[in-house]
Amino acid sequence: MKRTTIVDVGRLAGVSAKTVSRVLNDEPHVSAAVKQRVRAAADALDYHPNVFAQALVRRKSHMIGLVYENPSPSYVVELQKGVLERLINERYRLVVIPIRSVQENAAEVVGLLRSAALDGVVLAPPASDHPLILNQLKEARIRCARIAPTRMIEAAPSNLVDDVAAAREIAAYVIGLGHREIAIIRGDPTHPSTEARMLGYMQAFHQAGLDLRFDRIEPGMFTFDSGLAAGRNILARADRPTAILAQNDDMAVGAMMAAREIGLSIPERLSIVGFDDSEVSRITWPRLTTVRQPVFEMAVAATEMVIAQLEDREPLARVLHHHTLLIRESAAPPHA
Repeated sequence: MKRTTIVDVGRLAGVSAKTVSRVLNDEPHVSAAVKQRVRAAADALDYHPNVFAQALVRRKSHMIGLVYENPSPSYVVELQKGVLERLINERYRLVVIPIRSVQENAAEVVGLLRSAALDGVVLAPPASDHPLILNQLKEARIRCARIAPTRMIEAAPSNLVDDVAAAREIAAYVIGLGHREIAIIRGDPTHPSTEARMLGYMQAFHQAGLDLRFDRIEPGMFTFDSGLAAGRNILARADRPTAILAQNDDMAVGAMMAAREIGLSIPERLSIVGFDDSEVSRITWPRLTTVRQPVFEMAVAATEMVIAQLEDREPLARVLHHHTLLIRESAAPPHA
């Protein structure tokens, strides 16, 4: 079936193809009556502009990218929903660009963005913290905004959350329940948030006068499978802890599965808490005590920052988003 063109629309509306182009691009000096005829003809023919052809003419694609690596499906969905929320009633479109490993492929990321002819990009961790990516974006004049960076805050418009304070608060809550035998599941070592959350845990332990036992810290990758493996290792030890701090919800749910495999009831025999307040934390049982990181709101704000730059408006340099401790059913005082 032949694709409808602006020539077809112009023929039906009784105007030139150039006039159709001016109407569809909201250019001035076209009468209201002509605009109405052209748009009615476009609707009748179910005409949709060729985005790539428009990009060649305008040297502007009206496409905004979202670069992310985080393997948590819930986290990624919140990012995408936030960007799409801000793009409602805008002519910009979203291009999702998952990167398997930012650390291993940083040198190719900006080249990929340039080949996609993007006008701007929202950077999620850890790309939002990578100096090579930030420098190359600046050189390529691709507008960007960052989600949850921890370094070089002035390098580009940024949406911040205090990972250290959030981790400190949830660790202090677990300690306040009476737990002293506590294990930790770390996140991906290439993500700066992993170290920030670890620092928050350490501060909570120090304030409570507790020693942080490094033999009770298990590596993870922010995935369910890594949380399951870490949970199995933790619970296989003779000196089994009474609580587990996991650096995101997916790993916490993996640890919950490890506990169920050996018949440990949660929270009666083992307390487990997470981080992020992703969807999985709300649908598992018992529901997961966690820290809400406003991923959706940060994605909305980051997209606004990109659009502001594309429209020659001054974007906010930084926005601090607040976390919330969400107390649910997965944590309780240790069993006597």
